[in-house]
Amino acid sequence: MTDAAPNQPTGQGFIPPAPPAEAKPPAQAVPPPPQTVGAQNAAPRGAAQSQPIPANQLFDQLARIEDKCSRIEDKYARSESLLSRVEDKVENASNRMNEAARQSDLAALRTEMRGLTERTRRLPGTGALVLTAVITAVLTVVLMVAVQRLNLDSLLPPRAGTSAAR
Repeated sequence: MTDAAPNQPTGQGFIPPAPPAEAKPPAQAVPPPPQTVGAQNAAPRGAAQSQPIPANQLFDQLARIEDKCSRIEDKYARSESLLSRVEDKVENASNRMNEAARQSDLAALRTEMRGLTERTRRLPGTGALVLTAVITAVLTVVLMVAVQRLNLDSLLPPRAGTSAAR
């Protein structure tokens, strides 16, 4: 739990420091290059580690990086799944709203059709129209015959064209 590398940002201090020299095999121990005192103070902190890092530390670091990558991929997959569910819910809600709008349009259309049907039902049918036409024709003939028999046509005002012909 003393490894501070996972909590450090990337950069110079990201690579964990090398273990003490006695833990390394003698073949890998390389003495640091000689530097002057002024050059040591001017060199950055990460540059002081000129010794090679053992392979098992590199594998550990690579394993940590892969672990972090897999966690990021898992988070991405969960986010993608969540967005997919949200998209489905929005699409379902949109379909329901469209259906409700269609239903309200259909309800308005049904109401309009009911009103038109009621007005059409109140209109007289074909039989009533034919009966009215026959009665009108018969009454017109009867009244014209009565006017001629009773000599009531003298009560009508004379026409300009017919008075000159008499």
